[in-house]
Amino acid sequence: MNRKSAWYALGVLFLINALNFFDRQIIGVVGEPIRREFGLSDTALGVLNVAFTLIYAFVGLPFGKLADRFARRKLLAGGVFVWSIFTAASGLANSFWQIFLLRLGVGIGEASCAPAANSLIGDYFPPEKRARATSIFMLGLPVGLALSFAVSGAVARNYGWRAAFFVAGLPGLLCVVLALLMREPLRGTVEKINVGAKTREGSTFKHILATPTMRWLILSGALHNFNLYALSAFITPYLMRFHGLDIRNAGFVSMIIYGLLSLPGLFGGGALGDWANKRRADGALLVVTFAILLSIPFFFFALGAEAGNVTKFLLLMGVSVAFMYFYYPITYATIANVTEPASRGTAMAVYFMAMYLLGASFGPYVIGAISDHFTQNAAVASGINDFSAAALEPFRAAGLRSAMYLVPILSVILTLVMFAASRTVKKDVEKIQDWMKGNSN
Repeated sequence: MNRKSAWYALGVLFLINALNFFDRQIIGVVGEPIRREFGLSDTALGVLNVAFTLIYAFVGLPFGKLADRFARRKLLAGGVFVWSIFTAASGLANSFWQIFLLRLGVGIGEASCAPAANSLIGDYFPPEKRARATSIFMLGLPVGLALSFAVSGAVARNYGWRAAFFVAGLPGLLCVVLALLMREPLRGTVEKINVGAKTREGSTFKHILATPTMRWLILSGALHNFNLYALSAFITPYLMRFHGLDIRNAGFVSMIIYGLLSLPGLFGGGALGDWANKRRADGALLVVTFAILLSIPFFFFALGAEAGNVTKFLLLMGVSVAFMYFYYPITYATIANVTEPASRGTAMAVYFMAMYLLGASFGPYVIGAISDHFTQNAAVASGINDFSAAALEPFRAAGLRSAMYLVPILSVILTLVMFAASRTVKKDVEKIQDWMKGNSN
């Protein structure tokens, strides 16, 4: 595989990932008008934000196996087409349950992205360049989120929330064509030790779960994505309720946090990860450990910003998110480094299943439920015992603010988990390298 083909493919994968998170985030952007139109609670809004993760968690495993056996570019193209159609169709929904079911369809399509894309990157770029290549791919995350906040918020303000779904579904058709034009790389050819499509004897799932570093990374994925999915689901409602912004300006502030201030985290994570790995086997994971630790006080003080002080909130939360984003390029590259090439799609699928089922699917729901709890408590403290949607509306800002403090608390646990992973990674990398030496072509 020549360098030009590899970089073309990485560019396409970046675009697909950006579209992935654009469509995924749209509920978080237009959630407030949807909640008001259908009279929903924050708990129900949280359920809508994670509807796709419920099906994503389960269909991701078969997609991972497919990514290890069939043409990954075709798998990606089909997935993009499916989730784009269901995203556009969400604009036709007339009830909570219709949106919920359509978001399940989005989840089916999006489940193809991570296993196939990360498997392709593992075969386009050698280990010493993998974290940086992964960071470019993962730039699709903040770019997609930022564009979703900016575009969907502006469209929703001017044309209504339904139009935002129609606009989001259109770019997928272009990405389908671009994906089909990629060249499919041979598996394992960029490794220092070429084992091709060989795999270890026995169950692939057993080998993945028997790797200590993988177990720590799976747990970290649940914690980290609980936090980030909760934040992405409720940051726009928080800005609208607590800081008094309209949906367009709230989307603009969210775009700066996710699309601009988070970029140093992804670039820094990839570059520092590759640099640290050249010096010590646990270097990259130690970088993530310290980055997550540094994110905690910035998040805490961002929530402490007084109502209306949007600039203070934006800067503090932006720095916190930047440190959080160190996680992705290093973690995904580490998964590739402790797994043989022909099993990386399955390894990513196992990671994503646990991450979504145990983390991302709970984040918005739990924060929404806690927000409802504190909202009612605030109402009762004010002498109001009417729990109707209209009566609770003035207390929703305080309720959501209290609920969001769960995120820095869980980040403390995440720091310890990432440090534990750094203690096992050297042995696990050496183990897979020894196996590859004994099975090289």
